[in-house]
Amino acid sequence: MIELRGIARRFVQGHGRSARAVQAVDGLDWEAGDGCISGLLGPNGAGKTTLLRIVAGLVEPDAGQVLVDGIDVATQRRQALARVGVLSDARGLYPRLTALENIVYYGRLHGLSLATAEARAHSLARTLQMEPLLQRRTEGFSQGERMKTALARALVHDPHNIILDEPTNGLDVPATRALREALRRLRDEHGKCIVFSTHLMQEVERLCDQVLVMAHGRAVAQGTVAELCARTGQDDFERCFVQLAFGSEAEAAEAVR
Repeated sequence: MIELRGIARRFVQGHGRSARAVQAVDGLDWEAGDGCISGLLGPNGAGKTTLLRIVAGLVEPDAGQVLVDGIDVATQRRQALARVGVLSDARGLYPRLTALENIVYYGRLHGLSLATAEARAHSLARTLQMEPLLQRRTEGFSQGERMKTALARALVHDPHNIILDEPTNGLDVPATRALREALRRLRDEHGKCIVFSTHLMQEVERLCDQVLVMAHGRAVAQGTVAELCARTGQDDFERCFVQLAFGSEAEAAEAVR
């Protein structure tokens, strides 16, 4: 379980007289439960990535508390982050290592034995349908191949809490379906807490048990897809999201311009 209590984070953009403070996350409370896939939605600049980086221990909040399975990230960082697997938007693979070596190396950093890390890597490769990639160097990998390798690396130490930032980006249809099934198994058979950030409404409808919609660093709505649609009076979830995040389609169009 991941608990966020009053999370706030401000950044300063620009320099000198042009500098201005931007409130990326503004007093946000949220809970992502065990045995649940929790979707995180919001327009660009809503604060999603900052929030995920705070949970992952990559950015310190200005205020608030992050608890991972009851462990405070601020005071027990190593213990908390050992229970988290993160797939961020920065893939960060070592190009001269093979996919297998990348995955095993990450497992070793988490304290796995070589044999256990290799066994986990091969098991994940079967799940993600990436076995032909294992002995290839990641230099020159396609976006989808890099994504599969980064995802296997994030899961190699079998974390109880999994944070996925745009995990289907670059994946073909078979790989996307395989990932979807893998996430369902992790939820249903292993009771994992999975936080899933995406811009694809279809993925949210198919996968997520609960959804948090963010705008301007704040939580503007929480609930199941059905509950959010009922709240907005929309049958189409994309229209529902636009209404929640922007207030109206006219405001959304203005924001794009």
